[in-house]
Order: sequence, then C-alpha cells, then structure tokens
Amino acid sequence: MKRNNLDVKSLSTRERLDWLDEIWTSLTDAPDEVRLTEAQRAELDRRLDDLEQDTVRGIPWDGVLDRIRRRAG
Repeated sequence: MKRNNLDVKSLSTRERLDWLDEIWTSLTDAPDEVRLTEAQRAELDRRLDDLEQDTVRGIPWDGVLDRIRRRAG
C-alpha cells in the first residue's frame, strides 16, 4: 500500500470527515473482503434477534425530545 505524503492533521475537520466518508463508502465495493470477528458476528446476530422479537420499533419523537430536554436541564 502506498501512502501519499499527506499530513492528515493539516486538513480541516470537514476535509477529514469527507475523506473518512469516502473511505468508508468504498468498503461497500467489496463487502466480502471486510471480515468480522466472531465477537462482532455474535453481536450482530444478537441485535438481529432483538429486533425480530421487538414489537415496538423505535421511540416516538416526543419521547426522544423529552430525554434530550431532561439531559440538558
């Protein structure tokens, strides 16, 4: 792998986030090359099981807003 002579710290936060987004998005080009550990696979399986058993999908907006206001106040 060849690394450019780019000083990442010289980039603005926005530029670094843009690069990060571009790199992250590029990983979808070859998803089979991104290997999961057994712990990651187990966690994803657990979350999928939870999602399939959960009859309530998410939190109503009013509830989210109330939580935010309680934390801020």
